[in-house]
Amino acid sequence: MALILTIESTCDETAAAVVNDQLTALSSVVASQDRLHEQFGGVVPEIASRAHVERILPVVDAALTKAAITLADLDAVAVANRPGLAGSLLVGLMAAKTLALVCDVPLIAVDHLQAHIYACRLAAGRDVFPSIGLIVSGGHSNLYRCRTPLDFTPLGGTIDDAAGEAFDKVASMLGLGFPGGPAVQRAAERGDSKRFRLPRPLLDDDSRLDFSFSGLKTAVRYRLFGAGRPEMDASALDPQLTADMAASVQAAIIDCLVGKAVLALERTGYSRLCVGGGVAANRPFRERLEALAAERGFELFIPPLSLCTDNAVMGAIAVEKFKAGQFAALDLEISAGLERIAPQPISADA
Repeated sequence: MALILTIESTCDETAAAVVNDQLTALSSVVASQDRLHEQFGGVVPEIASRAHVERILPVVDAALTKAAITLADLDAVAVANRPGLAGSLLVGLMAAKTLALVCDVPLIAVDHLQAHIYACRLAAGRDVFPSIGLIVSGGHSNLYRCRTPLDFTPLGGTIDDAAGEAFDKVASMLGLGFPGGPAVQRAAERGDSKRFRLPRPLLDDDSRLDFSFSGLKTAVRYRLFGAGRPEMDASALDPQLTADMAASVQAAIIDCLVGKAVLALERTGYSRLCVGGGVAANRPFRERLEALAAERGFELFIPPLSLCTDNAVMGAIAVEKFKAGQFAALDLEISAGLERIAPQPISADA
């Protein structure tokens, strides 16, 4: 039975796991950096990369110990080398390269976004492909046509800010803390989602599967503090207004995400939707998708909360590459950003 060490350091979570070729996770260790970034209301890249340097070896050691194995037992080392924060990616990649060289085992490159979708496969315990993949996180809002675990075609993505970033920035404006997604969800439970009429950018544009949340953030700021005013004082906001704005923002973001996901299903003729990323942990978002799946008859796959936020278990997509013999050279480089894709026809597979 092959054993693979997977490493994840694309943003602000330092994670490692040991998985076998039967897709069983023998261990999973995640070191969170939330407290380090909380005072800034978002992830600071330099702080994140320095924290990875401090934590990567202890996290890997803990993953091996929990799996009751040593480095000598490994058959491969996998690492997410794209996309993400450049400094964070480099720490994980250098650690993985070193381990692969020392252990004389293959190195496997993992696409972080594909891994988020593969978490649906792990949670389901069965094949979930072909499917439409929706990734929603702090840095990404993307739709993919996923023909196989390793064959992903981009259908659309954010043209500015991602859904998770919008949650973080709105939470900061409202004085709700970091990370923003859970904070906004908690506040929204006490609010009226219909109090504020907020924009749903691109939702009515059926010709494309893109997202845009920058304008939504601006609209929230203007409603709260007025146009042309650089200062923002959340402490002066009425608690009920804060809750109502949180609920209104959450509803707007969910409408955009769900609307485009359903459009992708309709245009491609696919009947499976896989959703991954930190925002997939949002309870109202999950409930909305579950209700629509029951109403429209498509299959919905969303991982448990522990597999929505960044982790190394989802790096088990490396098993697919291991079996296919898709290994990376030791001169593997990081690819921090996503190439902007040109609009393309949305059609069913031939």
